[in-house]
Amino acid sequence: MQPLSLLHKLFPFLQWGHLVNGKNLKYDIMAGLTGAMIVLPQGVVFAQIAGLPPEYGLYTAMITAVVTALFGSSWHMVSGPTTAISIVIMSTISGHAEPFSPEFIQLTLSLTLMAGIFQFILGLVRMGSLVNFVSHTVIVGFTAGAAIWIAVKQFKHVLGIQIVKDLSFPETLQAISQGIGDTNLYVLLIALVTLGSALIFKRFLPQWSYMLLGMIVGSLLCFWMDGESKGILLIENIDVNLPPPISYPFISWEMFSKLASDAFAIALLGLIEAVAIARSIAVKTHQTINGNQEFIGQGLSNIVGSFFSCYVSSGSFTRSGINYQAGAKSPLSAIFAAIFLALVLLLISPLMSYLPMAVMGGIILLVAYNLIDIDHIKEIIITSKTESAILLVTFLATLLIELEFAIYIGVILSLVLYLQKTAKPKVVVIPSDPADTAKFPQLKIIHIEGSLFFGAVQHVASQLEQLSPEESDTLLLVGEGIHFIDLAGAHLFVQEVTRRRQAGGDVYFCKLKEGVSAILRKGDFMKKIGEDHIFPDPQQAIAAICSRES
Repeated sequence: MQPLSLLHKLFPFLQWGHLVNGKNLKYDIMAGLTGAMIVLPQGVVFAQIAGLPPEYGLYTAMITAVVTALFGSSWHMVSGPTTAISIVIMSTISGHAEPFSPEFIQLTLSLTLMAGIFQFILGLVRMGSLVNFVSHTVIVGFTAGAAIWIAVKQFKHVLGIQIVKDLSFPETLQAISQGIGDTNLYVLLIALVTLGSALIFKRFLPQWSYMLLGMIVGSLLCFWMDGESKGILLIENIDVNLPPPISYPFISWEMFSKLASDAFAIALLGLIEAVAIARSIAVKTHQTINGNQEFIGQGLSNIVGSFFSCYVSSGSFTRSGINYQAGAKSPLSAIFAAIFLALVLLLISPLMSYLPMAVMGGIILLVAYNLIDIDHIKEIIITSKTESAILLVTFLATLLIELEFAIYIGVILSLVLYLQKTAKPKVVVIPSDPADTAKFPQLKIIHIEGSLFFGAVQHVASQLEQLSPEESDTLLLVGEGIHFIDLAGAHLFVQEVTRRRQAGGDVYFCKLKEGVSAILRKGDFMKKIGEDHIFPDPQQAIAAICSRES
């Protein structure tokens, strides 16, 4: 391995060093500032959902974002606390300790360390290639569904109505329809002005952070009209009295046996979320995502984070979307966001009390809309009914069940449809030259297009029988389209050879790929077939067959 290549593997942040320049730095700083303002209330809320004090959500938003930016592969994904993982943390640890208690916090930190170790190991053993089975269509459907779900959850802030937390998508829609008559027009005005001004800035000042400018306009309007007196909710002033960030996760054998299965499940959930988000943004940026490196980055972020008062993190859909839409050019934007968040907490956190929730709602609506890839959705619908079905199922599953299970469903459906296709290789008869047919009419030339593995042998065997029902026929199997063969495929060849030879026919092969020939030789199958029945091309094979059989 070349020294430079080794350095890039050990320190992946060296690979995007070329992106750091004066022009890009400006975009990254503005994107980081926007992200810091968004994540402050998110970190507090997510920590409360997880059963932890607010500071643990804020630490998670800072520390894990930096580590993942340095050791992950995505240039735009931002890690931190997420809704799904926060809910799972609460349901997992609350069975062992009281939420917000010291024991609950200690178990959560230990769970975070264990999940990080699992993720890191999966990355080291190169299991990141599994993300290749998450098809582009699944990502498009998941992204669209998650974007709509994110937007719907913001309507309570945009309309100024009360909605009970933790409702399902249909229940949330029902609550919105029931409460829409109580819409606070002042709240709606703030949200629409924020959204509209952001769009105007995007149109006429694309080099600036249009979302940040939109947030400033909306906040100034709220301040000017004395929004609090009109029922406009502001982000509560957070009394930041942060404890020392160093923590000491402890893992005993008893604790490991108690939390191992939950830690592994949360580790998988975090990886699926992170890689799905990274790939959904990479579709727009045309960046290649390294699944193994993403696994390692997520694992390191949770391992390191567990020693700095962080709980399990993953890719944040909202923060990553905002980071991309705000014009981020490199992972430095996530690092800047962490730095700005720390400064906000230490220096200017009282100013956050002037940021209306309606402003955040308006900005997140814009982000959600931009995450829906309308062009690709149209392309999928027009091009393929099968892919359209995958798109629809993943989209609906994202809205109707938990996000992580929506990904599972999309992946499983993609695999099932893929296996259905690969399990039915094309087997066709190639017309023979009339002269060859006259010399040897029992010869049939068969072309197989596809891999011969255990799931495909039955289909190929039945096709050979249908295309050449007379066992006394002699077959020439052209194998240039056979890219892979396993033991079941090799046994199929031998069985077909044996069956036809017993009936007075025979089977010959030509244009077999090197990998296929190697499998036949390793398993001693070639001796049963006969080396003299293998030819490099059809012309030589036909000439030899006609000569032998005449």
